[in-house]
Amino acid sequence: MSRKELAEAVGVNPQTIGYLERGDYAPSVELALKIAAVFSAPVEALFSLEPFPPLARTLTKQGDS
Repeated sequence: MSRKELAEAVGVNPQTIGYLERGDYAPSVELALKIAAVFSAPVEALFSLEPFPPLARTLTKQGDS
């Protein structure tokens, strides 16, 4: 899904999605819930107070199991 498609789905400017991806903007609760709904995912899977570990590290740990 492109930034533009996600932005249209949740009613924001595509730049807002870019800011979210870079960690330059914290979403409102409403926006976080809308984004989570688009992906049918819990908010905690997409947003956290602590930075997420790099995806490569997460995938490596899963492969070690």
